[in-house]
Amino acid sequence: MLIALIGENCTGKTYLSNMLKQKLGATVYVGNEYLRLSDKEADARQRFARMLEKASADPASTIYLVNEMPQLALLPEKCIRVLVTAPIEDIEQRFTRRMNGVLPSAVAYTLRKNHGLFDRVPHHVHVHSGQNHVLEDCARILALCDGRE
Repeated sequence: MLIALIGENCTGKTYLSNMLKQKLGATVYVGNEYLRLSDKEADARQRFARMLEKASADPASTIYLVNEMPQLALLPEKCIRVLVTAPIEDIEQRFTRRMNGVLPSAVAYTLRKNHGLFDRVPHHVHVHSGQNHVLEDCARILALCDGRE
């Protein structure tokens, strides 16, 4: 089974994936880390897309964190798509922590410009980071997983 956590940076995808990984014993892939599969980007993308296709049919759980639009093309049709969003203020605050307390104005501008980029992406579950307890969000996702097995 493949679960795709889709959203901007600092929306809570990693925290959510860690909780799901604990419950499912899942393998987790993040963003462009698939580029390690080959020296050639196109080859790496093809290999990873095949891996995800196999994972979508496998009873073992795989989680893929998508944080760039082109990565959506790697997802097979048969996967659980979870949109993870957060208010821009939360994203900026989390990003500031990630950058040791200083958020350069160019980064802030880019975050604001790209905010909501994934909002129209088709999904099965929408997690509004911080709105519910993460265990409630996990339960919603796991219920959907149980219905797919």
